[in-house]
Amino acid sequence: MRAIEYRLATAEDAPAIAAIYAPYVSDTIISFETEAPDAAEIASRIERIGRQYPWLAASADGRLVGYAYACENRSRLAYRWSVDAAVYLDPSAQRNGIGSGLYRRLFALLRAQGYVNAFAGISLPNAASVALHEAMGFAPIGVYRNVGYKLGAWRDVGWWQLALCEPPRRAVEPVAIGELEAVVVDAVLAGRASVQSLTG
Repeated sequence: MRAIEYRLATAEDAPAIAAIYAPYVSDTIISFETEAPDAAEIASRIERIGRQYPWLAASADGRLVGYAYACENRSRLAYRWSVDAAVYLDPSAQRNGIGSGLYRRLFALLRAQGYVNAFAGISLPNAASVALHEAMGFAPIGVYRNVGYKLGAWRDVGWWQLALCEPPRRAVEPVAIGELEAVVVDAVLAGRASVQSLTG
């Protein structure tokens, strides 16, 4: 696989993202959705979620092979410094460092925006996802037992937490992804700005 291009996803990426995501919905317990969203629904999600949170795409040889995004952790206002994060890859892109590449950039952008925590819910068992998240610094914090029913059985969901930064003494509102300076976004996506360099 050639060099990977990382960029902000747009609604134009929706058909490719929908195609990557569909097998996770229809064939696995990885997603708790039961019907795969079509391209129009994915485009709507990108536009809605992408107003505030990063939604990233990874392409190889001009073909989208993976994506990652952050979204609201909970709707009540005091939770607004925390996000949920997820990453999905085309089978051809697995075990090539693309998932971690997407996550490194996602977390660097979230830190620059002022977010404090990222959470990941992983339907169990899923050793590959657990390994990726723990390699990225996530720590397990608990399990929801028998919380979902999919593919003929009750499923557990484990939760992992990543501290993006030390909580500031005085909370500062997170900024929308579109309000970050373009030079910061470009440096993160190109891999020129590390997570640490953006946290001071």
